[in-house]
Amino acid sequence: MSLADELLADLEDDEEMAEEVKEELEEMDIKPSKLELEMVPSTHTIHDVARLINSDRLRSVMTRMDEFAEKPRKPQDLIGVVEADPEYLLIVEANNLAADIDHEMNTVHKYARDVYTKRFPELESLVVQPLEYLMTAKELKNELENVKNNETLLQYLTQATIMVVSVTASTTQGKPLNKEELDIVESACDMAIELAETKRKIFEYVESRMAFIAPNLSAIIGANIAAKLLGAAGGLTNLSKMPANNISLLGQQKKVSTGFSTATQLPHTGFIYYSQIVQDVPPDLRRKVARLVGTKCTLAARVDSFHQSTDGHVGLEYKEELEKKVDKLVEPPPVKNIRALKAPMDAPKKKRGGRRVRQMKERYAVTELRKQANRMTFGELEDDSYQSDLGATRGNIGKGGIGGGIRMAQVDERTKVRISQTLKKNLQKQQAVWGGMSSIGRKHTSGTASSVAFTPVQGLEIVNPVAMEKKVAEANAKYFSATSGFRSVKKMDASYFSAKPLDGKS
Repeated sequence: MSLADELLADLEDDEEMAEEVKEELEEMDIKPSKLELEMVPSTHTIHDVARLINSDRLRSVMTRMDEFAEKPRKPQDLIGVVEADPEYLLIVEANNLAADIDHEMNTVHKYARDVYTKRFPELESLVVQPLEYLMTAKELKNELENVKNNETLLQYLTQATIMVVSVTASTTQGKPLNKEELDIVESACDMAIELAETKRKIFEYVESRMAFIAPNLSAIIGANIAAKLLGAAGGLTNLSKMPANNISLLGQQKKVSTGFSTATQLPHTGFIYYSQIVQDVPPDLRRKVARLVGTKCTLAARVDSFHQSTDGHVGLEYKEELEKKVDKLVEPPPVKNIRALKAPMDAPKKKRGGRRVRQMKERYAVTELRKQANRMTFGELEDDSYQSDLGATRGNIGKGGIGGGIRMAQVDERTKVRISQTLKKNLQKQQAVWGGMSSIGRKHTSGTASSVAFTPVQGLEIVNPVAMEKKVAEANAKYFSATSGFRSVKKMDASYFSAKPLDGKS
């Protein structure tokens, strides 16, 4: 149900209630007083919906603004804390009043839109801005035929919008409005124009006086946003003490939309996000630029709180730094130059040849057995027909007599470890035995050797196992050496080998 329908329904209910009250009073022979008759509700007008235009608050603010505008002040006249200055309090109140004027214009726009929808329902989607909608409705009224040739609409609508409105007006199904409804639309338009003019005056005053209170901060983000930041922070002193990340969030709107999509919402966006310097950059960089602007606003607020740089040159320097950073963020990445590959080096390489190189290659060459591993024969099924095992296999080892069975390691002279002649002589010296003693020292005794022995003659007998081993080694070196000859030869005559009796007697 639209706003107009709700108001009409309330009027009908109030009229029925008033008639019932009158009938009851007539039956009871009681005449209502003048005060009671005034309290009975009558028809609603646009002034009942929008009450700010005639409020004492608006008149008081505008009057004080005119008084301060006649007495221009210099930044040197500001002494002490900024929050105690009466003109600063007026600026904060005027800035809050500008926000209330926006809300009032939306209310007036909704009221007039509900009335004019009866004549041109499609105009709401074609002209979105409240003030432009009211001015268009006031100009068109019931005459929708000459929209294209209307020169008044060109003052606030584009040529493309006028063309779309003209085409849609020729096919609309709306019904003409009566004189009372047209008067409501016209009065709503006049009120919206008056509110817009009041808002413009407030902005001009705030802009002129913010250069007096916070010149550096106004140079960065503008007088309007600077005034909103001061109002949200509670003064210039409090704003100068806040960190940069908190200043960037001042003015954020926490909307609770349970069950609805949050894709169109912009969390963590305050007044700085909607400043001109931030809105001029692409949407994907606005959050980052807003954080950069917040850091510079913190520094500018601290400069203004100490009443330094009254001409705002520090703020202009900060703004130039921000513009340079924004240009650096917006510029496209450098294009990489396509470079041709270097010409290949075809010079012949130096290769060492000779017997020693050939022997080294033979020593580290791949053996025939290793070549057959992981090799498959074309046209033959392997053990793993489905190739599910992708690990190392024996390949062709065992086929054709290569590595077919277990055998001893073959010593290849080509791959045999080479040792020097000096090392070979040293090993031979260590293995040589002279007099039963090794050249590297005494040999260790076996763990099973013992100095106690059992003999059938003496029973227990203490022996020296090391001496026995020494004796055996001497005997071996004496009688079983490969280089020793006969030790002694006993000469016997032929009579010794003659026959002798068995009893041994001659």
